Amino acid sequence: MLTKDLMEEVRRLQIRTRRRVDDLFAGEYHSAFLGRGIEFAEVREYAPGDDVRAIDWNVTARAGKPFIKRYIEERQLTVMLCVDASASGLFGTVGKAKGRLIAEAGAALAYSALQNNDRVGLMRFSDSVDLFVPPRKGPRH
Repeated sequence: MLTKDLMEEVRRLQIRTRRRVDDLFAGEYHSAFLGRGIEFAEVREYAPGDDVRAIDWNVTARAGKPFIKRYIEERQLTVMLCVDASASGLFGTVGKAKGRLIAEAGAALAYSALQNNDRVGLMRFSDSVDLFVPPRKGPRH
C-alpha cells in the first residue's frame, strides 16, 4: 500500500516529454503532425486534396490565390507499465522487497501519467504474461 508521504511525492511528479509523440489521440503533448488543432503553425498555398474548410480567406484575398491555415495537433502519450513478477521480486533488504519498490514506482508513474490525462496500461509477467490491463484514461482506471 502507498504511504501518505509517497502519495505527496507522487502528486508532485509530472511526466513530460521533450520529443514529439506520434499517437493518434488528443492530449497534452505537441506532435509532429500538422492538422486540426488550436495552436497556429503556418499558412501555405492550397494544394489539391487539402480540406477547403482550412482556406484562409483573408490571405487568399490579398494574394489572389488560395492559401490554407495549418495548426499543430496535440497528442497524448500511452504509458505501458511492464512489471516483472518473478520470484526475484521477493529479494530485497530488511526494509523493502524489490517487488514492493516496483509496485510503488509503478503506482507513482501511473498516477503522474493519469494526472497528465494520458492513457495507462499494465502488463505483469514472470515466465509468461499473467495480467494485462489495456491502456485507458481516468482515475478509476
